[in-house]
Amino acid sequence: MTVLSPVRASTELRGSTRHGVAFWLIAAVYLVSQAFSTVPTPLYPIYQREDGFSAFTVTIVFAVYAVGVVASLLLAGHVSDWAGRRRILVPALATQALAGVLFLAWPALPGLVIARFLTGLGIGMITATATAYLLELHTAHRPAAGRARFDAVSAAANLGGLATGPLIAGALAQFAPAPLRTPYVVMLVLLALAIVAVVAVPETVIAPEVRPAYRPQRIRITRGSRTAYLVAAAAAFTSFAVFGLFTSLAPGFLAGSLHHGSRLLAGAVTFLVFATGAAMQAAPGKRRLTSGLIATAAGLVVLAAGVQATALWPFLAGGALAGAGAGILFKAAIGTVVGMAAPHERGETLAGLFLFGYLGLILPVIGVGVATQFVGATTAMLWFAGVMLALLAGVAILHRAGRAR
Repeated sequence: MTVLSPVRASTELRGSTRHGVAFWLIAAVYLVSQAFSTVPTPLYPIYQREDGFSAFTVTIVFAVYAVGVVASLLLAGHVSDWAGRRRILVPALATQALAGVLFLAWPALPGLVIARFLTGLGIGMITATATAYLLELHTAHRPAAGRARFDAVSAAANLGGLATGPLIAGALAQFAPAPLRTPYVVMLVLLALAIVAVVAVPETVIAPEVRPAYRPQRIRITRGSRTAYLVAAAAAFTSFAVFGLFTSLAPGFLAGSLHHGSRLLAGAVTFLVFATGAAMQAAPGKRRLTSGLIATAAGLVVLAAGVQATALWPFLAGGALAGAGAGILFKAAIGTVVGMAAPHERGETLAGLFLFGYLGLILPVIGVGVATQFVGATTAMLWFAGVMLALLAGVAILHRAGRAR
């Protein structure tokens, strides 16, 4: 079987303005899709009040979303390597739009669970596909340039979108009518525009002469060090765990233990954590992983102090610092894996990395949610900080061992 390289090699298209415009359009599409995934974050306290469910139920709703992401990554995250980037992005965005309609039409708990699962399915298809698409468009537009622009824009679009969603939703829920409807209406309009943008941009994948047999996602490393990949996967796991805390239980902790029930504040806190992570995409590359580990650890310590003292400002400062460190870790992980991936395996290799990342989004947050059934929210948050610090130490040891080899 002959499988052609997925990246278009047409010299007449390389360096074209069309690919430059497409690069920024796909970055915007990626940002919008990620923003949609975090819109419910500042709305969870409203859902809790209206439907009367607990913080543990919020954890389950969040976990359902992450399960949808993982299932999608396993089943479809790598398919764009041979099916084409646009053929995956359009149905993925349409799946998110369907979730938006469900949020509007069925605001009760069952509808919320189904809508979050559909959101996860869409995100699982988008993350690896959009990241690979951005790299290919960047290469087509600037064939002689390095990857610095891609590294910064891809991670910033991901984290910037995750930051923007809660801020928009929190502001609309605070000041606009129908707080459980208006944010989704706005996002549905943006998703429709995103679909139009994807249809308009050039494809970067040439379909193989013989379509390969379908198989679920697998973790395969054909180039580079397995230890380096494991370090990148552990860094992604840790960074997503930090972000997951602020997209699930942190708004409830603000409203409950810290007695700050503002919807705008709930969205702003999540925005702060993700925005600092996105801002760190411009950080220099030298010793990036080490600086990310240190910043994340320091932020978790400050966050734990704020939780213990039930004080807002240390909580915010710790979240911002931990978010900055997690952003650096995420960028380091993306850079490592992209550098190891063969061109025709980019989607598959990135899907594997995001699979580890979203497992980090699921497991620690579920652990905190379960812990709140037996201990107070403060104790559960302190346990989370302790487990994350131990994991960061493990990543540092593994990274040092890999460098020594």
